[in-house]
Amino acid sequence: MAHMNGYHNGTVEKSSENGFAEADITESSTSINPNSYEDVAKLANFVRSKTQYKPKIGIICGTGLGKIVNLIENPDILSYTDIPGFPVSTVKGHKGNFVFGTLSGKSVVCMQGRIHTYEGYSMELCTLPVRLMSLLGVETMIVTNAAGGLNSSTQRQGDIILIKDHLCLPGFAGKSPLCGPNDERFGPRFPSMNNAYDRGLRKIAKEVAAEIGLKLQEGVYAMTGGPQFETPAENRYFKALGADLIGMSTAHEVIVARHCDIKVVGLSLVTNLSEFETDVDGETNDVHSEVLKTGEESVEKASNFVTNLVKRL
Repeated sequence: MAHMNGYHNGTVEKSSENGFAEADITESSTSINPNSYEDVAKLANFVRSKTQYKPKIGIICGTGLGKIVNLIENPDILSYTDIPGFPVSTVKGHKGNFVFGTLSGKSVVCMQGRIHTYEGYSMELCTLPVRLMSLLGVETMIVTNAAGGLNSSTQRQGDIILIKDHLCLPGFAGKSPLCGPNDERFGPRFPSMNNAYDRGLRKIAKEVAAEIGLKLQEGVYAMTGGPQFETPAENRYFKALGADLIGMSTAHEVIVARHCDIKVVGLSLVTNLSEFETDVDGETNDVHSEVLKTGEESVEKASNFVTNLVKRL
């Protein structure tokens, strides 16, 4: 279990709309079991007490894309460090806030920074925010990420790619966020991942892109564990498997979202083009800085797209 964070003082009262027992989330709270419906329900009750909003749309901001929240009107900002037992985001480019408010006239909650397994957290803890959003009433989720592009002939740095499917490489090794006890109140023991990236939402995304003059390709996203970037041999392997994009997030979040019956639309920002040749001149040790730089340069384009997409949801 990850280390615990700072807490708000006080006790959150029972929420009749959820029907769970009295939620004693106080400064003495020490742990949250992300597989426990009761524990996540208590968290939801706590978070609900900190905002006036009841969001139906959730947004997860990838590396360098946290400025999307600047477009949210009349925000209520809740730091991860102020939620008892919640994991802390430690990566540069991930501020670590829930931002509630309105975007394009819709009530939304935005994760300004996500949690990664390479920070030392379990798959279950990394996807706790998704289960929390589900119990807060979120029905549709927009996931964004920074990704390496595997198709240099069609992709350029700064391109936005609509995710149509994924390869969850940790899942190949038995590292699924759904491992362990299953509570049917979250979802079924064996959820289908067909149409994980909702076909109807992808259709809407394509229409929105055409309306605003945005070039939008579709692609398959492959998730690795990280934090090291991929070797050229690994990049060749992933491309041979059918991947168009490579990153260290998203797939496990989408798995849990679909388990909770949240519809998903996914967007990747191509922040760097992956290397396929082993013997090349020059060093590429500062890829993360390149990722952040591309995110900074493309955030306005991505924000405009997300804003218009929310308007249509």
